Amino acid sequence: MTQKEALLILRTGANVFLTGSPGSGKTHTIKAYIDWLREHSIEPAITASTGVAATHVHGMTLHAWSGLGILDRFTPYDIDQIASKEPVAKRIQKTSILIIDEISMLSAVVLDAVDAVCRQVRGNDMAFGGLQVVMVGDFFQLPPIARAGSTTPFAFQSQAWHDLNPITCYLTEQHRQDDRTFLSLLGAIRSGTFAEDESETLRERFITAEEIPEDIPRLYTHNADVDRLNDTQLKALPGVTHNFEMETNGKANLVEGLKRGCLSPEKLVLKEDAVVMCTKNNANLGYVNGTVGRIVGFESGTSYPILETLDERRITIQPVEWVVEDEGKVRASISQIPLRLAWAITIHKSQGQSLDAAAMDLSRAFEYGQGYVALSRVRTLEGLYLLGWSAQAAAVHPEVSRRDFDFQEASVNAEDFFKELESFGERTTMEERFIQACGGTLIAAPIIAKPKVKSTGRQTTYEITLAALEEGKSIQEIAEMRGLGFGTIVEHAEKLATLGKITPQQLEQLLPEVLRARLVPIAEAFQTLGFEKLSPVYNRLAEAYSYDELKLARAYLRQVM
Repeated sequence: MTQKEALLILRTGANVFLTGSPGSGKTHTIKAYIDWLREHSIEPAITASTGVAATHVHGMTLHAWSGLGILDRFTPYDIDQIASKEPVAKRIQKTSILIIDEISMLSAVVLDAVDAVCRQVRGNDMAFGGLQVVMVGDFFQLPPIARAGSTTPFAFQSQAWHDLNPITCYLTEQHRQDDRTFLSLLGAIRSGTFAEDESETLRERFITAEEIPEDIPRLYTHNADVDRLNDTQLKALPGVTHNFEMETNGKANLVEGLKRGCLSPEKLVLKEDAVVMCTKNNANLGYVNGTVGRIVGFESGTSYPILETLDERRITIQPVEWVVEDEGKVRASISQIPLRLAWAITIHKSQGQSLDAAAMDLSRAFEYGQGYVALSRVRTLEGLYLLGWSAQAAAVHPEVSRRDFDFQEASVNAEDFFKELESFGERTTMEERFIQACGGTLIAAPIIAKPKVKSTGRQTTYEITLAALEEGKSIQEIAEMRGLGFGTIVEHAEKLATLGKITPQQLEQLLPEVLRARLVPIAEAFQTLGFEKLSPVYNRLAEAYSYDELKLARAYLRQVM
């Protein structure tokens, strides 16, 4: 099935399992669906099974959205208690569409619990209380985490999945790998036909540790190997250490979820010549989540790292935001330089990334799907460097193999069925009814891309913001003009004030009315508690102001006190 065909099925409001091999366009399709919903004034609930996956889709974990928290076993009493929580009930009642990414890592137990909570909150005994549920993922990839000595059923083995009876949309196009030999090898692992020919192909990619090309990441099965190599390599570099602290805003539990899911650390420590990997997509600057390179310097004035990619492009990497959106609003955000040390990375954290090249040791692969995920991160066979291999690395779960045949067959049948509906015009009627049922607008209002200011190469990001401030633009206007977050422009203003580039009068004009009217108690809080940390002031003022508002106030008060 093509991405376009899957999108048309999603738009009918059908419950869908969107699957396909890595690189088939699952993420692209679901983002296109989210854009279509928003064009029709419908806001979906966007969730994922893990924090890492949630950051990729600007959502929250399914555990957080449904109120399940850290529990992994649920009694009827637990479900009743969760469903009675006002924030959870309000969120579920307002939702029409629930999207769950990386469904392969979600256990049957958790999916059944979410189903039970939704039914109870909505007072509807249909699956998930009548929500449209869209599950995205590939069961050949990493499975649910099981307790020691136990097995965890897959989501498709749950009662909730059976009751939901989703339409399978199995994407068959390939957008990551275009190497036929490599695609054949990956296909052999999926189909369980991996044999001598594929083993011979992999043997040609074996190298020793000394032969690993510079500036490419190593993928390991265990965290200890990753941490040890990254720490050792960074300490061995000469030169000055540059530290970048993460900025946070919003509810503590949501912020913590973002921190766990964000691949950039809370405290990023870099030196010149450090090997790093980008952890965000930025098409305008030409890097994606997985772009690898080396730090060749730090920008004068801002100290932002300058990345030289493997194809010898140089990019100044500025802070970006990761956010949690709910009901169309940002509920929490973190801001950090979108980099991480990349001499090594775990296979678990590589899921969802596309790498130009990687060296990997799969000799200690310990779970189904681990070897397949690692291999499929790389775009071509030429970019694959093997340090070790084991038979377990090519193993796939027998139950997944069995069900995959059913999924493919169901997808073909769905494709034929919806083509017939399309020919009679019935699919369009279903689409219109779905929009109306969700309270949306039949006439689409296209999402207009925000205009961005492009650097000429002679201005730093601060200088671009300064020029806009001098034109009398507000922080919100600059954020929209540059396609950056509000909090990022606030940080620019605070930095410009520290450098003496903007006056107290200019800063005062940037302060919201609510701050100007309450400057005396805010000033007293800063004077008593100090200017270095915002959290004590935030708590002292009873959380009446956001962290961004307090940053602006701090910048102004530092100049006038």
